Amino acid sequence: MSASSNLYTAAFRTTIPVMLGYVPLGIAFGVLFAELGFHWLYAGLMGVIVFAGTAQFLAVGLLANQAGLVEVFAATLLLNIRHMFYGLSLLNRFPKTGLRRWYMIFGLTDETYSLLTSTRPPAGADAVQFKFLITLYNQCSWVLGCTIGGWLGSQIEYSTAGIEFVLPALFMVLIIEQYRQVPKPSLFVAALVVGMGTLLFISRDQMLLISCALAVALLLLAKRADVWK
Repeated sequence: MSASSNLYTAAFRTTIPVMLGYVPLGIAFGVLFAELGFHWLYAGLMGVIVFAGTAQFLAVGLLANQAGLVEVFAATLLLNIRHMFYGLSLLNRFPKTGLRRWYMIFGLTDETYSLLTSTRPPAGADAVQFKFLITLYNQCSWVLGCTIGGWLGSQIEYSTAGIEFVLPALFMVLIIEQYRQVPKPSLFVAALVVGMGTLLFISRDQMLLISCALAVALLLLAKRADVWK
């Protein structure tokens, strides 16, 4: 097997856990989107252009309630503002210039970020190309699920009861992979404390955004403590 084909195969294997979560979730989105009365192909097109799972589910509710463009913009911005933290931490790992850089910025999702920070390319392989392929394969999985779901929703009755469990299960797999790469229990305990503390004592509605801000603050304080030492 050539080095090039080995790289493609390794990237695909890396994305299998995400694919197993993205495809059924994409199907659920496509079904819900088709119920709004749009042509089923638009579900797949939205996966290509938007590629933001939670935001796409949010868009279904907003479109169903005939929300205005300002409401859609504000809701999407608040929901996905956490990606600013992701992007800043990965800029040095992306290509300096070119279309691949802009695509990898566009295609950065929670799950892709987890894979990019927890996996290594095969020995001697192009690390940037490996990360690019991971991003591309993840989006292909999502678009495939959205398209299948859009078609199913336009053809047959389909119940999505219980499918929401797929996303928590996917995140648990990614957490395990992260721990294998960074076996520091204190980081994961801190993340759990921040998340649960925010959920129980601060805000349920803004839990994700506040948790991200608190986690960044803790990391900055820890970094500062190392500098003082």
